[in-house]
Amino acid sequence: MDYETIALEVGDGVAVLTLDRPDKMNSMNGQMRAEITHAVREAGESARVIVITGRGRAFCTGQDLGDASSAAALDLERTLRDEYTPMIRAITDCPVPTIAAVNGPAAGAGASLALACDVVIASEDAYFLQAFALIGLLPDAGSTWALPRAMGLPRAMGAALFADRIGAQQAADWGMIWEAVPAADFAESWAARAATLAKGPTRGYAAIKQAMRASFANDLEAQLTLESQLQGQAGKTRDFREGVLAFLEKRKASFEGR
Repeated sequence: MDYETIALEVGDGVAVLTLDRPDKMNSMNGQMRAEITHAVREAGESARVIVITGRGRAFCTGQDLGDASSAAALDLERTLRDEYTPMIRAITDCPVPTIAAVNGPAAGAGASLALACDVVIASEDAYFLQAFALIGLLPDAGSTWALPRAMGLPRAMGAALFADRIGAQQAADWGMIWEAVPAADFAESWAARAATLAKGPTRGYAAIKQAMRASFANDLEAQLTLESQLQGQAGKTRDFREGVLAFLEKRKASFEGR
């Protein structure tokens, strides 16, 4: 697929997917959603970590309401089912770690896009906004699932009902994201995190992702069983053998992702 609304660069095991509609604050139209879905699936087959970020001053400001002749012309159920859901599932089901490098405002479905990633790193001058109530809607694209789990029901409910901006540092303090970093250090910070994951035990990371996401639906017994199964698989990887050998030899492990 030739990308027109995003850019994808892959190098040293890191795939950087940049939302590239800066004149529209990286708001999403149907083409962008399709391109994100395709790029994540493609990159997940070759890269060892995927970073999603935005070009310009915004990360993503959600649905581009100008993508239809009017807001009333939008079939929201169809759009969510056929376009947003595949995009979110491509990210959550991705076999390699995903990082949202939130460089600016993440509003509406843009916040949902960020929260779908495994790790969210935000510039301190970024913010998150559940803007849906401002136009008579409810949070979607997975936000009603992610927010209560990330920050607790009381804060999630307040964020959705009041549609207040949540600054990056506040989001980090509330457990909504992994970390907020000074704007001057932002690019260097997420690049370093991505490089760390790109050199790590990729199959072990896949097991971590699977177990963590499954835990919300499992009782303790089911989770213990899943852990046993996944640990058994991880224990047969080359990276596990390398990790143990490096520990015994008191050196840094050299993981190959297999």
